[in-house]
Amino acid sequence: MALPPTIYKASIELSDIDRQSYQNLQTTLARHPSETAERVVLRLLAYALWYEEGLEFTRGICIGDEPDLWVKSSDDQIRLRIEVGLPDADRLLKAKNHCEHLILLASGPDGPWRTWQKKQLPSLISVKGLELFTLDWSWVKETAELGPRQIHWQLTRTEGLLYLTTDNQTRETPLIPLGE
Repeated sequence: MALPPTIYKASIELSDIDRQSYQNLQTTLARHPSETAERVVLRLLAYALWYEEGLEFTRGICIGDEPDLWVKSSDDQIRLRIEVGLPDADRLLKAKNHCEHLILLASGPDGPWRTWQKKQLPSLISVKGLELFTLDWSWVKETAELGPRQIHWQLTRTEGLLYLTTDNQTRETPLIPLGE
């Protein structure tokens, strides 16, 4: 018998000064049994950082070719596709042909991150319509350790820095664009 997903409810007070976006976000996301807590944090951060009307979580890890998040147009075309983690460059290049805009929030443990950077990143750097960002893995890992199933975050983005407050503790990290 397959294990059921774990359901998370998140409330995020977003102050994105860089994008002039101020939102009180409420969302629910499912954690697949094979998914790590760090990956859930990356998906939730991606949701907040690139939030716009119509952005939704997909079935993601359950369905091989779906992104983690997307915005579809009224004619069911993918307008915005957001991926997290360390996906294969071929997957992203293929996906870019089927959407207007693609964002990758890349992050992972040190060894896999260095390997991904050497093997995958060079073929992605110059792709038009593809934005690449990374976060410090240790920050992501620490954030995942704080995460109960009821998530309450205050997230501020200003001048490329993220300030995340949860449980009266604020931690900061840069949101680093790759390839600039």
